Amino acid sequence: MKKVMLVEDEEFILQGIKNIIDWEALEMTIVHMAHDGIDALACWEKEEVDIVVSDISMPRMNGLDLMERLREKSKRVRFIILTGYDEFEYARAAIHLEVENYILKPIDEEQLEKSLQSAAARLKEREEADMAQIDGKTDFMRFLNGKMNYDEQVHYMTQTGLSATKPYTYAAVMKLKLDSLGEFKITDVMSWLGQIVTEEEIRVYHLPPDSILLTLSSQSDRAREVRRYLTDMQNQIEKRFGIHIFTSISSPFMEFTEMPRAYREALSNQKYLVIDGYGSCVDQEYINNRKSMDISVDAERFQRLIIQKDKASALSYLEELFINHVNRDMEVDVLLQMCLRIAGIIQDIREEYKLLDSGGKHRLYHIIEEVNQAEDIISVKTVFREEIINMIDSLHTEESYYTPVIKQILAEVRENYREDMNLKTLAHKYHMNTSYLGQIFQKEVGCSFAQYLSNTKNSRAKELILSTNMRINDIAKEVGYPDTSYFYRKFKQCYGVSPATLREMKKY
Repeated sequence: MKKVMLVEDEEFILQGIKNIIDWEALEMTIVHMAHDGIDALACWEKEEVDIVVSDISMPRMNGLDLMERLREKSKRVRFIILTGYDEFEYARAAIHLEVENYILKPIDEEQLEKSLQSAAARLKEREEADMAQIDGKTDFMRFLNGKMNYDEQVHYMTQTGLSATKPYTYAAVMKLKLDSLGEFKITDVMSWLGQIVTEEEIRVYHLPPDSILLTLSSQSDRAREVRRYLTDMQNQIEKRFGIHIFTSISSPFMEFTEMPRAYREALSNQKYLVIDGYGSCVDQEYINNRKSMDISVDAERFQRLIIQKDKASALSYLEELFINHVNRDMEVDVLLQMCLRIAGIIQDIREEYKLLDSGGKHRLYHIIEEVNQAEDIISVKTVFREEIINMIDSLHTEESYYTPVIKQILAEVRENYREDMNLKTLAHKYHMNTSYLGQIFQKEVGCSFAQYLSNTKNSRAKELILSTNMRINDIAKEVGYPDTSYFYRKFKQCYGVSPATLREMKKY
């Protein structure tokens, strides 16, 4: 039986999670239920668990800090995050903790069950790998992924003769576009490489399903020569097999115990595929010369075009962003930050206009996942083009959802959220009873007017924090909060993280 710990500060949600799942059928048992990170750590010390299902926003110690602490204690524990729409940037910071899944509230029983099954499957895979008889391939992957300590590395290299004959060694990852292989297989490419690479200084390894790892040793630090050599090799493979390849190269390492680090670096550089495309070969020097910039996305303009259902202008603005800012000289993280902002704008509109049927509550995560999997800029643009077209079509269908007076009030808030607005003055303006207007606003929009106004201010503040270098105090005033302390409280209530912390998260 797999052991599970539930961590959630709201008791009724905690009990709900406990009751909606048939834990015995999943061969799991709940051994701990905690209300915050501090309680959860104390429970862990009493008895460790296999899976932790945790909320993010909790008192005393939040879910992210809890997972950081538990990951230090255990490399095998699996995490499932419970989060709200507005906590996405916060949850994104947990990516490096190998989170199994993010589940948006209200919790979907089927999704939670599938996530638990996935976590159990990963745990089983790890257990089987641990019990499996160690063979050469398993040892190599353990070595490559940094799963060996220094003594194990030395022992493994002595056994296999894995060492450099020359002082400078590079790791290179070749990603093959498998659907362009045609009648050939990747094993054919490996076989051919084995015939042409006869030098002792070059080693070739298959990394299933679609990559090849090469290590090349050199007498001196000649990064450009290595890049030229690999570019030539790549061209030969592409010509012979009609396949498309993207190659990324690490900086040099002096000892083979550094090979796992170099491999991770080369693998990380594969993210430049989306900008440079197949047929390119990039190394660390080439990447270091990339330009870092802050792309400004005019959120108000973009939202206005979509809300006004001006499909042509919205798509034109999207195209303008890519034409004016995206080029082969840029850092890939700049592109990803721009995409994150566009995705956030789309999600804000979906939430405001209750367009969940046209995309689902988890659409934001799907967009980011599709962007990360895209292999070229056209594919990235296509993701957003389809989202915008789908959303504007949905807005046409949802046009009659709100009563005319609520439509007018929502439009007024979007235009004048910086001003001192309240339900009483709006009721007077539209000749309505304040209490009655409050009731129909709550019924149609799903929250109070005060909450909607606060959310609008905070949404704009979030955009300014992520897309500009404005001081937090100035942002507070810009969105209509004259008191910065009050702004900090309202922002943290909305997003579960302070404005300053959110700005720090831009680096993830």
